[in-house]
Amino acid sequence: MSNWTSHWLTALGDLGRWRAQIISEIEAARAAVSTLVETHAIDILIQRVAGAGIPEIGMVGHAYRKNLFALTFDPDNANFDRCVADATIRRQVTHEVHHCLRTAGPGYGRTLGEALVSEGLAGQFTRRLFGNPPEPWERACNAATLRAHHPTIEELLALNFDHAAWFYGSDGRRPRWLGYTLGYELAGQWLAQAGDIDAVAWISVPARTVLATGWPEIEQRAD
Repeated sequence: MSNWTSHWLTALGDLGRWRAQIISEIEAARAAVSTLVETHAIDILIQRVAGAGIPEIGMVGHAYRKNLFALTFDPDNANFDRCVADATIRRQVTHEVHHCLRTAGPGYGRTLGEALVSEGLAGQFTRRLFGNPPEPWERACNAATLRAHHPTIEELLALNFDHAAWFYGSDGRRPRWLGYTLGYELAGQWLAQAGDIDAVAWISVPARTVLATGWPEIEQRAD
């Protein structure tokens, strides 16, 4: 699989029954990504963990650094078989690969604004390659909810933001997946204005350039 290397963990359970399909999905993602950008060497940890993952799809991806991301599967989840069959895996792989590529460039980010851009770009990058509708977490909030929770510039630039609160609703004050939906919408607005962007922009566009789509005054603010 070119410069992507899969590492299968087995201590918590085996994925042998689905191994061929998972490999096929990873290869489909690699082939699609290569049509837009060149990737560096990436290790992929693949594991089975009961009760882990996003309940709606029975799996989850997580990027750790520029050369490593993980795929965690839960075959006991009622939605897992659908996940294997409907190209969810290749889309999750593509999303995490974008995180790895951006981490190797400007970085995922340390502020809320940077995180919104990184998540939004990863989602829109996946949509560009596969033409899929927004994932559940990318359409979790309607326009009125987004307006009600619209972050201020101070919140966007803060280094001590609560990632779990903004993206998972862990504080009980923000809806689940707010950050993913907000980032996806923001990146989509920027793409609509930017037009046909090149491979470098897909990965390395400065976060402030994208944020200025929703907050024009942010470009005049100092860090």
